[in-house]
Amino acid sequence: MTEQELRALVRDAIARHTGRPLSDQPPVMTLRQHPSHGLFAVAAGADTEGPCIIEPAVQCTHCGYCKSYGH
Repeated sequence: MTEQELRALVRDAIARHTGRPLSDQPPVMTLRQHPSHGLFAVAAGADTEGPCIIEPAVQCTHCGYCKSYGH
């Protein structure tokens, strides 16, 4: 059995289980569509050229970590 035949068997089994066929193409999702890439409206140190709100002992470096989920 070749790799392509094995893949076809797995796709058929998944299609029977889920009731819908699988595509040969990977799912398409842009980065902006996923919620983990969203930014919060936080007044950060970058807005006032002040200290980092995550680590106040250092100057804000405009990394954006404080406005994200940290991913």
